[in-house]
Amino acid sequence: MIKLGVSGALGKMGGRIITLASADPDLKVVLALEKLGHPLLGEKVAGLNVVSDHEKIKDIDCLIDFTTPDATLEHIKHCLKFRKAVVIGTTGFLPQAKQEIALAARKIPIVFSPNMSIGVNLLFELVREAAAQLTPDYKISMTEAHHSHKKDAPSGTAKFLAQIVKEERGDIDIDIRSIREGEIVGDHEVVFESSWDTIKLSHSAKTRDIFVQGALQAAKFVAKKKSGLFGMADVLGNTRR
Repeated sequence: MIKLGVSGALGKMGGRIITLASADPDLKVVLALEKLGHPLLGEKVAGLNVVSDHEKIKDIDCLIDFTTPDATLEHIKHCLKFRKAVVIGTTGFLPQAKQEIALAARKIPIVFSPNMSIGVNLLFELVREAAAQLTPDYKISMTEAHHSHKKDAPSGTAKFLAQIVKEERGDIDIDIRSIREGEIVGDHEVVFESSWDTIKLSHSAKTRDIFVQGALQAAKFVAKKKSGLFGMADVLGNTRR
């Protein structure tokens, strides 16, 4: 059984991770971690006391982190100290922070993905195929929509989709429209448009549970590794050859 720690335990994602992990016979949540000063620190979530003590990371096999870039980097330092695996669902990292994550992955195993959803990772592959096959006559644009609380725009998923396109088509300009309103879980659409037709590839998340299920699958994968930086393609076994 894999012993999990969940950072951001009192957030919407953290709470769902704890709930769904508690129902999985292969997983056991033993650490509910929150930032120091949180007003509900010390409360219980699924029978666990919510704490801010990073030293308790020593008791887990893998930490699942959906917090903020600064908090995630701090958590990684403690995972390095105790040689623990990490699943990172946090977005909004600057290039230097991504380099820090890559360096950490030389010593501990890390799954780092802009989107943990299995469906979105299928979208990544479909967009890659379309970008590779369609002629330069097709102009490419994107729209992404999330809840009004999401701070980074464009989303990490949209940026990764743009990166995929550029890997296949070169450093082209891609218009990305970001929408922040209400409680939208996450919508992404990539449009390939020519003078003779329009191709649209899209994914719309109905519930945060799709990200949670992917994160739990990633935890089962990465907890068995010794070191290395992995993406969801590695977790799902569909890495392009």
